[in-house]
Amino acid sequence: MPATQVRIPKLCKHKATGQAVARLDGKDYYLGVFGTTDANSAYERLIAEWLSHGRQLPGTLPGPTINDLILGYWRRCQEHYRKPDGMPSSELPLVRLAMRPLRELYGQTSAADFGPLALKAVRQRFIEAGMSRGVINSHVGRIKRLFKWAVENELVPLSAYHGLQAVPGLQRGRCAARETAPVRPAPEAAIVAVEGSVAPQVWAMIQLQLLTGMRPGEACIMRSCDLETSGRVWIYTPGSHKTQHHGHERQIFIGPKAQEILKPWLKLDTQAFIFSPAEAEARRNAERRRNRRTPMTPSQAKRRPKQGRRRPWRLRYDVHSYRRAIQRACDLAFPLPPHLAPCSKQGSKARRGRLTDGERAEARTWRRQNRWHPHQLRHNAATRLRKEFGIETARIILGHSSAFVTEIYAERDRQQAMNVMSAFG
Repeated sequence: MPATQVRIPKLCKHKATGQAVARLDGKDYYLGVFGTTDANSAYERLIAEWLSHGRQLPGTLPGPTINDLILGYWRRCQEHYRKPDGMPSSELPLVRLAMRPLRELYGQTSAADFGPLALKAVRQRFIEAGMSRGVINSHVGRIKRLFKWAVENELVPLSAYHGLQAVPGLQRGRCAARETAPVRPAPEAAIVAVEGSVAPQVWAMIQLQLLTGMRPGEACIMRSCDLETSGRVWIYTPGSHKTQHHGHERQIFIGPKAQEILKPWLKLDTQAFIFSPAEAEARRNAERRRNRRTPMTPSQAKRRPKQGRRRPWRLRYDVHSYRRAIQRACDLAFPLPPHLAPCSKQGSKARRGRLTDGERAEARTWRRQNRWHPHQLRHNAATRLRKEFGIETARIILGHSSAFVTEIYAERDRQQAMNVMSAFG
């Protein structure tokens, strides 16, 4: 997305005095004798300060409010949190989510008056919203980075940022925020159960993740042009990946088993995404037409595809649509117990209205226990690699810079430890 065009005020000559003048935010700034090197240098310095402070000069306006800070910081985030291909990173929606309660509670408050107690009030809003402890600490960190940016640009005094630094992160077992369980590998039986309920493209992505350990986003953006297929082991270099902004290179190794899964989906158009939800929908519709029991009427045969769909099918999956496809398949493979699910679609709304709070909680627990998400497949691959080939090999294949990170992904082999202790202890 191209950056918004910014109109730069021109350097003009004040005829009455012969001085160089520039008008910024409705105010004239006189910079010395027009045409001199000193005046031109002063103009360049003034414009640089004006742009770096969000098109306003420090000290020219009364103290900014929280809304002013958020607006300036959001412009900075839109420029900063971008991948090399120009697409916004996943941090942008998280920044927006973190700023929402801050704007609602203290939007009109002077930024210089925002202190530790105010930050704790915003944090309490996150807790009341049901967010987990880790997510809350991350959002509070984003608010602190907002004030760090404001101090850097001399929009608020240094003491404002230092005061917020005194607010510690929430600690496990010592706060009201809920805790989340560590991410575990998806159960093998649950993975097999969804095969018949997902599109063939999604099932191929699932198998590729299990065999290669790639991230869900890396499976979604796979293209033929990103594959090096000359060797016995193919090398997939994603066009974008998680640690790209750190200058790290990411290569995914695709062995013979994964190649057999991938070959039917390769396309002549090397720039096209290999796994496309639009193609999955077209294939599903064709399958439905082949399996229909009644003949198609003439009017149906003449019907043309709807033009200008409000939500056209996308050319590739993203991590969210990929996850939702798996969750829908899990709900089909493991339906709710009869006393929690309606008997028919027609009565679903009325039935949901009669559920008690305890039944709703039971339904949520059931879905949580019987659903899994695509990131767990990376944990499956990490556990298997670590168990069979060691931690260092697993680290290289998963693309981790440290074996400590690989330990987080790989489930420890408890059986091996038990065998050792049965002989040793």
